[in-house]
Parts: sequence; C-alpha cells; structure tokens
Amino acid sequence: MKQFGETVAGYSIPVLNEREIRGAAGILFLLTLIAFLKIMFDGDFVLFKYFILYFMMDMGIRIFINPKYSPTLTIARFFVRKQTPLYVGAAQKRFAWMIGFTLSSIMIVHIVVLNAFGPISGLTCLVCMIFMFWELAFNICIGCKIYALFHKGKVLHCPGEVCELKDRQEIQKTKPVQWLVAAGMVLLMVAIGFLFHTELEKTPEELGTRIQQLNK
Repeated sequence: MKQFGETVAGYSIPVLNEREIRGAAGILFLLTLIAFLKIMFDGDFVLFKYFILYFMMDMGIRIFINPKYSPTLTIARFFVRKQTPLYVGAAQKRFAWMIGFTLSSIMIVHIVVLNAFGPISGLTCLVCMIFMFWELAFNICIGCKIYALFHKGKVLHCPGEVCELKDRQEIQKTKPVQWLVAAGMVLLMVAIGFLFHTELEKTPEELGTRIQQLNK
C-alpha cells in the first residue's frame, strides 16, 4: 500500500467513500446487536467471541493492508454501488479505525484469552457500539472529531464537514417548540406507562380472557 486512501480528481488529499464506510458500520452494529441478544437470552458468549475476532481482523485489514480488501467494506460497497460517492479524508478515518482496532484488541485479551467478563469488556464494547451507532445514525465520526483535536493542521473532508467550524443553515436549526414537542412525547409515553402498565404487561392469553369478559 503506497498510500492510504484513493486519489480522486478535485481533492488534494487521499479520500474514502463515506457511503460504504457508513454501510459497513451498520453491518458491524447489527452483528454486535445479534451477539448481545445471544448473550442476553441464552447466556451464550461464543458468538460474541467470534464477532470480536472478526471485528479486529476487519479493522486490521483496513489499517495495515488496504480498506478496499476489508470484507465488511466490500459488502457495503456492493449495496451502495449505484449511489454517488461521498468522499471524506482518509487520514482521520484511519485514526478512527485505529481506535476500533485498539478497543477490539483489549476485548480479545479480556474475553477470548482470559475468558473473563466484567466492567472492562462491557464498557469497551459499549464505546465501540456508540462509535458505530453515531456513524450509522447521524453520520458523525467521533474518531474523526478526536483526530481533529490533536491534529495541528487543518483537517479536511470529515463526514458532514463536522471538523470545520461554520454557521448552521436555517434548516439545521432547532426551535424551542420542536424540543417541547419531543419532550411532550416522552412525558406522554411515561404517563401512559404509569397509568396503563398493568394492562400493557398482560400476556395475549390474559387479554383474550379480558375481552371475552367484556363481551359478556
């Protein structure tokens, strides 16, 4: 690998396609969620151990070989192949993936090698999931933001240009009434849960019996 990232006309630095990166984050987040559900409902950590190994190897391929050979990025590239590429700086993405590689290495030592499960592995995995969720849901690369804090030069082409200070456009601004509606919805759901929690917790069989009683 002579350089990290791709050379694209009109860009002064190597770049990567954010659309496939975001798709890959979604795939990894889904796999993490499935592994967690397996732990929660079956108490089985085997799938999670396999996933952590895969996660670290995938990050390692991106960082030390070439992102184009990452299996997850390859799958994501297939699904977004008809979308116009959204180019982002490669340097900050490599830094973000280094964070993922480091965190997954810690989890491998703690969970796979030592076969230990505790606050360290839980918090480490939680941080990874937060990073992936923000990338997937909000197109915000937290690792890129951290890279911008320590990089002395100007960081170019972060996802959504979040590394550059600029005024928000009118459509991006949130008015107080919008926050009031959001807060009102949360309070409404809390009130419904408080008033009708007994009915909501009933099983389908119990609800069927209640309906038959009402019909009589």
